[in-house]
Amino acid sequence: MTALILIFCGWLVSPSQAQDDSPAEQPAKAEQQTESLEAALEKAEAEADKPATGGFALVEQKVDELFGKFNGILAKIIFYPVPITPTQIEKGTGVPLAVLWLVIGATYFTLRMNFINIRAFKHAILLVLGKYDNPEDEGEVTHFQALTAALSATVGLGNIAGVAVAISTGGPGAMFWMMLAGLLGMTSKFAECTLAQIYRRINPDGRVMGGPMCYLSTGLTQQFPGNAFLKGLGGFLSILFAVMCIGGSLAGGNAFQVKLSLGAVAETFPLLKENSWVYGLLMAVFVGIVIIGGIRSIARTTEKIVPFMCGIYVLAGMAIIILNIQKVPASFMAIIEGAFDPDALYGGIMGVLIIGFQRAAFSNEAGVGSAAIAHSAAKTEYPVREGIVASLGPFIDTIVICTMTALVIIITGAYNDPQYADLIASNEGAALTAEAMDSQIPYFKYVLSVSVILFAYSTMISWSYYGERCWAFLFGDSQKVSMAYRILFLVFVVLGSIVSATNVLDFGDLMILGMAFPNILGVLLLSNRVKQELDKYWSRYKSGEFDEQASN
Repeated sequence: MTALILIFCGWLVSPSQAQDDSPAEQPAKAEQQTESLEAALEKAEAEADKPATGGFALVEQKVDELFGKFNGILAKIIFYPVPITPTQIEKGTGVPLAVLWLVIGATYFTLRMNFINIRAFKHAILLVLGKYDNPEDEGEVTHFQALTAALSATVGLGNIAGVAVAISTGGPGAMFWMMLAGLLGMTSKFAECTLAQIYRRINPDGRVMGGPMCYLSTGLTQQFPGNAFLKGLGGFLSILFAVMCIGGSLAGGNAFQVKLSLGAVAETFPLLKENSWVYGLLMAVFVGIVIIGGIRSIARTTEKIVPFMCGIYVLAGMAIIILNIQKVPASFMAIIEGAFDPDALYGGIMGVLIIGFQRAAFSNEAGVGSAAIAHSAAKTEYPVREGIVASLGPFIDTIVICTMTALVIIITGAYNDPQYADLIASNEGAALTAEAMDSQIPYFKYVLSVSVILFAYSTMISWSYYGERCWAFLFGDSQKVSMAYRILFLVFVVLGSIVSATNVLDFGDLMILGMAFPNILGVLLLSNRVKQELDKYWSRYKSGEFDEQASN
């Protein structure tokens, strides 16, 4: 804390490094910056990685090419353009299938549950604060621990890197659609996490097996007992989800986190560029210390890390916003105007909407089903109660943290600054955010590097649990099976620091986004059960029954 105080004090007394341009100079400067940015982008793209010549690099290149072909096939399905306007039909373009699927699901759930994301907001906060906790309820972790475990998987590099990439690609307007996606996504989280509680299984040793793989198989069978087709469909969807979740856990929730955080930290500590394996080995040690103990150990860690890392990041963002308070109204106007500008960069309104919703999906994972695995382990008598707690996840992740990042990127102008063209061209969002913050708070990039490591670390330990539960679902829920997966996960931690195969790492993101297809389909089919449980719970809550129980 002393170091943080000194950094902030030094920043507050430091002289301004630049004066605002006069109105007459601004158009010329803007045109000059645009030309410089375009030239720098062309230079950065031209300096692509050179082909490997032999040894491990050659093997890696061949594997990367193989995954590239597979990713191409998978991407054609996940991002299949669905035309929804006459112009898109004429041009053969459209909204990516996965994005449209997430939007349809989130919108339907919000309407079907009568905007429970807004109605239950106050109740959700009281639940997290422990007002209605009962230590005797079955489960492994508290409401707060379940929320922090789920948040640790989503409040991560997507909030730092993803937002910067979205704004650099789609302009400030992309943030508007990210916020809307976060608001709608609150109900997707509510529905899937309620189902995870309804259909979870508790083993004799107290360990919980729950999540989409359970409610897709057991839920559809119980909800439609006489329908052989839906029973078979449920079994297929549960296996498909589990396989995708394992792939997403090892790549997107692990190796990719190591690679992305290493890229950001290496900008501050160049020594790691030549010794990346040291970073991977250290991460593996610290990840292993936590994940060996399972969800209880993970939850005890995340309940401390998540508030700390979010606090540092939000305080820094607020400091920059307060320093540039006069630019905040213009920044919000840029977000709103950019969201509805028909001539906006990269495809107008629809293009910016797609970028916003797509990045929001990677950021808060609402509709993906991953968080339902963590929330299924919470101690509660009422499944709806945990669903309400889970709905806070997208709000904290996207509406609070991502908006903070967006304002910093827009206020500093980093998203279209020519000096960061190489970072923009290579989608180095974390490094771009670090540079934006460091331009306002000198030496803050060192503090942010610690935050980046914590963000990546917390994401990894939670995703290890997601993958391990799906692994156990497929191969048997025993301690030996779980331990085998944890060891495999740690191997991928080290690989993430030394492998430069972008297609292998991108495979994880495709897996994570692909999880939304079986998950949302299952939640849609089971939404009546969720609504029934919600109506019963809400009537008891509004009658004051739960408040009376809490006061006794």
